[in-house]
Amino acid sequence: MADLANDWPEEGELVVCSVKSVKENGAYLNLDSYPEREGFVFIGEIATGWVRNIRAHVREGQRVVAKVIGIKRERDSVNLSIKSVSEERRRDALQSWKNEQRASQIMRVAAERIGWDGAKTTAVSEEMREAFGSLYGALEECAITESALEESGFEGAWIAVVTELAIENIVPPFVEIRGLFEIKVWGPEGVEAISGALQAAEDCADGEDEVTLTCHYDGAPNYRVDIKAPDYPSAEAVWEAAQEAASKKIGSVEGSIAIERL
Repeated sequence: MADLANDWPEEGELVVCSVKSVKENGAYLNLDSYPEREGFVFIGEIATGWVRNIRAHVREGQRVVAKVIGIKRERDSVNLSIKSVSEERRRDALQSWKNEQRASQIMRVAAERIGWDGAKTTAVSEEMREAFGSLYGALEECAITESALEESGFEGAWIAVVTELAIENIVPPFVEIRGLFEIKVWGPEGVEAISGALQAAEDCADGEDEVTLTCHYDGAPNYRVDIKAPDYPSAEAVWEAAQEAASKKIGSVEGSIAIERL
């Protein structure tokens, strides 16, 4: 999403616009994603078929999604087409734009809590966009995995504030939590006992709607536990059960288990 007034869209890009004015031969649109940029839609690009009354299709103040079909920078103009955008793509583009608006608002709230000025907020937001593809995508990843920003190379106490706000304000399609089992068995059961403990942990997700738990070898004696669930309470409940099940299995043999939440 663009933030600078001198940014330009690319030809073929879908842009969210607000209708500025309607004329007999077309309509002037403000490009909401590109501050201070204005585009024009000729009447032939308003809708499919013959447009008898242009105002039956667009009105001042209406928000629309248009496709960039031409750019003339020397004239500071952008040619747009509304008819080239399918209903499905229109909905998707509008939802993406709304998501970015929401994400920007969350970052403004975070900035107030952290004490950032506008320049710092913009700089960090752009870094998050570059790392995740969009600002909303970055916050959604934070809501899914609390360590998302750290795993992408970000550092600082501000991460906790942004992550907390993301969890509070964004409902992700799923969440992920991760733990670590350090398992040592010195009795004759050996690998069989470790395998049994991990299987017991994975079985804790059976019967739970949309919850999966998988154990991964992470270099002896460490085994990573990944849990994916529709929400944090469901994930945490399975994590608690998995700890208990694995500990019970190892407790029945000559061995030890240390557990850590990552």
